[in-house]
This record gives sequence, C-alpha cells and structure tokens, in this order.
Amino acid sequence: MVYTPTKPAEKKVSKLEGIKERSQFLREPVATELKEDTTHFTEAGIQILKFHGSYQQYNRDEVVRGEEKPYSMMLRLRNPGGYIPPELYLTLDDISDKYGNHTLRATTRQAFQLHGILKKNLKATLADIIRSMGSTLGACGDLSRNVMAPPAPYKNKPEYILARKYATNIADLLTPQTPAYYEIWLDGEKAVTTEEDPEVVAARLSETGQVEGSPHPVEPIYGVQYMPRKFKCAVTVPGDNSVDAYTQDVTLVVITDSNGELEGFNVIAGGGMGRTHNKEETFARTGDHIGYVDKDDVYDLVKAIVFTQRDYGERYNRRVSRMKYLIHRWGLPKFIQEVEKRFGKKIDGFRSLPEWKYEDYLGWHEQGDGKLFVGVHVRNGRVHNQGKLRNKLALREIVEKFNLSMRVTPSQNVVFCDVNPEDKVAIQAILDKNGITVHSKVDSLERYGMACPALPTCGLAVTESERIMPSMLGRIRKLLNKVGLKNETFVTRMTGCPNGCARPYMAELGFVGQAPNSYQLWLGGSPNQTRLARPYMDRMHEANLEKELEPLFACFKQNRNEGESFGDFCDRYTFEALRTFAETYEPIKAVGSGRRRNRVGVSDELFAKLKAKAKANGTSMADVLEAAIGDRLD
Repeated sequence: MVYTPTKPAEKKVSKLEGIKERSQFLREPVATELKEDTTHFTEAGIQILKFHGSYQQYNRDEVVRGEEKPYSMMLRLRNPGGYIPPELYLTLDDISDKYGNHTLRATTRQAFQLHGILKKNLKATLADIIRSMGSTLGACGDLSRNVMAPPAPYKNKPEYILARKYATNIADLLTPQTPAYYEIWLDGEKAVTTEEDPEVVAARLSETGQVEGSPHPVEPIYGVQYMPRKFKCAVTVPGDNSVDAYTQDVTLVVITDSNGELEGFNVIAGGGMGRTHNKEETFARTGDHIGYVDKDDVYDLVKAIVFTQRDYGERYNRRVSRMKYLIHRWGLPKFIQEVEKRFGKKIDGFRSLPEWKYEDYLGWHEQGDGKLFVGVHVRNGRVHNQGKLRNKLALREIVEKFNLSMRVTPSQNVVFCDVNPEDKVAIQAILDKNGITVHSKVDSLERYGMACPALPTCGLAVTESERIMPSMLGRIRKLLNKVGLKNETFVTRMTGCPNGCARPYMAELGFVGQAPNSYQLWLGGSPNQTRLARPYMDRMHEANLEKELEPLFACFKQNRNEGESFGDFCDRYTFEALRTFAETYEPIKAVGSGRRRNRVGVSDELFAKLKAKAKANGTSMADVLEAAIGDRLD
C-alpha cells in the first residue's frame, strides 16, 4: 500500500528556492555565464554551480584594496566510500598543478577537493575529471552529499563489503538525474557509463512515498526545487564509527546473520553539525535511532525519509533547514509516523549493537584475501610538497608504480588498497624518503585531530584552522607534559567558523572559530564519537591557550577516574566544577622558565629558516628549535 499524503500548504520561501526552480534543472545561469569572458559567476550562478560540485572563492590573503578580488573555484568530488581509482588520482594530481594551487585536500567526507581553479579553466577541469571516471555532481548543493563508508577494504569481512556496496547504491539512488551536468561540462557527451544496480533504478522510479503519486520525469527524487538544504548519508558496520555515524542525516548500519548474509539495516537519522553563533534556534545534534529495515525495503525507507525532509523541511530560513530541525520541531514520534506513512509499513525496532569504536586504519593491515592495505597519515588532509614533507610526490609515485586504488578516510587520510605483500617494503621506502611519518610515531593528538581549511580560501571562515592546528596541538602537548600527562591523548577538532565541517561538536576538545584569532571552546564529547560536546568558553584568544587549558588539564589529572578519557571526565565532572577549579588554580612554573639566558649562534641561512618556520607555526624561534633538536639530545 502506497500512502499519498496531502501536499504541504504553500509557504514563504527564500530567494534561493526561486533560483533553483528557474534553473531549468541546474542548467542556468551556469551554462550561459560559463561562456562569458569574466573571472567570476553571479550570485545566482554561484548557487547553481554548487550542485555541480564547485564553490566560488577568493584568496583572502591576496586581496588588494581597489582591485578585483582574486576569484577562483574549489572543486569537490563525489566518490562514495572515498574510492579513488588510480587513473582518477593521477588526473587530480595533474589538474592540481596545471590549473590549481598545486595541492589536493582530503575532506572529512572522504573526498578530494581542488583549490585555485580559474573560471576560464573550469570546463576543462571538469571534463578531465569526468573522463577519468570521476564526478563532482552532487558534491555540494541542496541534495545528498558524498555518501560515507568505512575506508577499510576488507575482503574477508562480509559486512564491510556490504557497507561499501550500499554506500555506492545509496549514492546512485540520490544522484541528480538532470542531463545538465553532461550538457555543460562535456557538451552532452556522457563519457563514462556506470552500471547501476537494477534495484536502485527500480526504487528511484517507483511511486513509493511520492506526494502526488508519480515521480517527476526529470528528477524523480528531488523534483524542481531539490532539497531544502544539504543531506548527508553514511553506511557502516556494527562497532565501526569511523564515519561519525551520529552526525549524519541518515546512517545505515549493516546487520548480517551468523553466516555473514545481509538481513537488513539499523537506521539512525537526524544528526547534523552546523549552527550559528548567538542564534539559539540553531544547534548541533546527534541522530536518533529510527529502527530496523529489511534489506528488500531499504531503498524505499531511504526515499521515505528523503521525501519527508524534501516536503516538510524549512525553505525560508536556511539556518534551520536541515532535517535535524524538522525532527526537533515535530518530535521523533511524529517524524517516524510521517516516514511510515510514506514507506507504507511500520518500521521495526532498532536492533542491539556492540559498543562503537573510532577507527582510522593507519598503518599496515591484512586485507583478508592475501593482500595488504596501508593507511597513510596526511596532516590535516593537505596533499602537497612542503619542505621535507612531500606527500604529493609520494602518493603519485605509489599510484604510478603499483597502479593502486585508494580510499580517502573520514579522518582526512588515505588508504592504499590491494597491495601485493612483496611490494610492502618498496612502498614503505617511498613513504619514508618523502618524510611521511610512520603511523606509530605520529603524535596521537595529531593522529586524532582534524581541522577544516578555513582561511584563506573559505568565505565563511572568521579565523584560522588548518594553518594553525599543528602549532596549537604542539602547544597542547607541551601543556600535557607540563602537568604530568605525558602520554595522554584525546580527540581534538578545529573549525574556522560554526558550520562544523571538521565535526568539532563531537570532539573531546573542540575549537570553533568565533572571531579573529578567537575560538569558542567545546568540551565533553566521547572518544568514540557518540556524545555531543558542550560549549565551555566563548572567545578564547589563541594567545591564551596555555592560560585557559592548563587548569583543565591539571584538574583532569587530579580528579579523573582510572582509565577515564578527557572527554568523559569533562562530561562527568561538570563545567561548574571545572570553572571553580580554574578560578583558584596556580599555574605550574616550568623548569627553566623565565628569560632564556643561554645563547647559541647559528648561520644566517638557518636563522632565516627558523624565522620562517616560527611565523608559519605561530610560535617562537626558540620553540621551533627546541622541538627540532630536543628529542635528538636525549
């Protein structure tokens, strides 16, 4: 039985809704403006361009008063489960040098981004990507974003194979069907034809959940106005929270029987990170347990959830347009009731799961079919050649020599798949010679930390994130050592604005950009990413990091339970008690503190290098020198 609900009453909508409706299914004004000899798109063009996977930006470090802004485009890929075949990676690497800013960036949604693409080169860039088995369609905009899955390419664990398969299928189900993408970027040629699962094709065209009983002939899922805001999905396996399952609009958890055969999926819905400072109606939210769905019904249930948000999500005030706000307004029972009406049947109860664990898959692992996979650490996701760290050279050499595919991870690293055991030594040698730290030697704060790009390219950033994160983590490590927590670690995340791209609201220690050089401090998330952090302090200036964090770490050391993590401690101990402790805390005087009296002469060349490094890290030359040589003298 298919339920056909009453169409929602007409409501006041935002200007962007009109732009979407008039776009001729994402054609205009992009198609027209692309042919114009200009350096940038209009506001309407910018909004529709997002659906094609691109944001218009400008480098805020290079703005000159009185001159036109240095416009360029950021391109983001759509690659479900982070999968990047070798030919596509080599194309991306080529494009980054030919048209971009000589870097790639691994995102927290398992995709690569390209920065610095000029408008005049945009069509050639997109054409190269598409012809290399890539796509950017739906990587941005008001529709389903890149679908996530655990990056581990296990071949002997059926649930992982199923998670990868269904991530691809859900991505296909929710991909825009408009021909505009290929019309604009390939002049109508569909260069790469991928074969979709017949069940996905049938589900997309079925009438289940449709408001008026039949799907739209061009966009059977989205209709003429697409979604109210972005929509994020993930597929994972019980216990593996590498995908931050509770931050997604919809997460499917694979449920198998004792023989590894698929039975169905647990469904979590209503998560989301974005919020706005000083707007209490906006908030981060973790997803709710919706229930369990049989494998044969999973596509219809996903559609029912999508259609509920499509038809009832807020379309005027975009700040509160995500599905989490719809569930918050309605309450979970009403939301489930509406989904069930569209689904055509009752949703079964949520099945019990093992405890979640946050995984990053760095280092070497058995793949389960006689081959290996290796997780490679990429600091803050930035693939580039800088100083002794040449991860861009390393990744290219490995792909070229061994023809390996990779998976981008949700923690901004990469995993090389299907490695022949006899190639392990050679691959490790390439990583070593290009300065890529062996995973066991990566500082654990850095290993479990994440940052968004922020300045200088993100137009929403109010302060630094990626560029300052390494120095901030270094200062935190020194503080931990100072108070006697030498080997302590926790999940630290930083964003340059409150939109939460690096998911700071799930961190044990989160920094959220609030003003230039200042952050809102969030504490109390869980190590396995299942509990929201809470705001502890506003406008913490980065210069005051030691002053504000030392009392917290000292209190943690004195009052923690055995084995208790920092996030769990902050959640248990209460913020009121933390503030009370901080008010009377006397900072520990570091051994040798005070003015440095010992002097060591260095060459002019080394002095220049120290000065540049200190400026880049936001610290002193003495600190850079101590960090560089301190361990070598032990």
